[in-house]
Amino acid sequence: MWLAMIPLLVTGFQRTSSDVGMGALEQICIGAAMLTPALAALVALRRWEPGTPVRATLGLTWNRRTALDCLLALACPLVLTLLALGIGTAAGTYHPDLADLSGFRQQFAPETVGQRGIPLTALAAWAGSLLVQMLVSLPLFFGEELGWQGYLFPRLRPRGPVFAVLTTGFVFALWHLPTLLLGGQYPSTPWPVAIAAFLITCVLVVPIFAWLRARSASVIPAVVAHTAVSTAAVQLPWVLADADHPPHPLTSGLTSWPGWLAMSVLVSALVLRRRQNRSFN
Repeated sequence: MWLAMIPLLVTGFQRTSSDVGMGALEQICIGAAMLTPALAALVALRRWEPGTPVRATLGLTWNRRTALDCLLALACPLVLTLLALGIGTAAGTYHPDLADLSGFRQQFAPETVGQRGIPLTALAAWAGSLLVQMLVSLPLFFGEELGWQGYLFPRLRPRGPVFAVLTTGFVFALWHLPTLLLGGQYPSTPWPVAIAAFLITCVLVVPIFAWLRARSASVIPAVVAHTAVSTAAVQLPWVLADADHPPHPLTSGLTSWPGWLAMSVLVSALVLRRRQNRSFN
């Protein structure tokens, strides 16, 4: 990860605004970095577990439930983001503009600024481009989740779910340290605050990805969910925001405290369901 980010570190790159745009160099460096967990998993398998079937071990499988679980994995981050935005709106940390979508116009459709009514054509174009973006970036998120949910979490799971979640979440967050120091996830935020906030985010999102992975015995739904979290869930706060009050990842979306509350609701429900199933058995 650090090697992949050297060009940005050397050039002194620093993300200072909460928009969603990235330059070509940033995209290349981050794309290369995202492949490193999968590379680490393959090296570990070859070095310490020779002869282990790679596809089955890392969850590169497809069965009848996988497609439905992928739809669930796509919808889950969006629903959680909407819940987080609702919590933020109630608390006064997020300011939506559902009547005019001024934040969407400013960020994604500047040609519609000043027009009246909801820009349906522009929304359709944004949704289409978002889908293409997710499909194109899907291989990169395989690069991450083959490391986290394909290799790491299943090997920690026998030591207990809490240990597996906390350790995977810590490693997941620590791996992002270069981008956190460059302002990637939390622009214009002191790095101790950014690291602490992202650590909480990772610890809460890991059990959701693990749940999706376990449902179909495949890593693919976790990959889809991670893709949605890092693309659609990042852009959605901008789509619904008031342009005069741009969202910030510390107060809006899944990486903020309203997002932590939203994810905690789902994680708590999963824990309760698991305990109920145990009691019935």
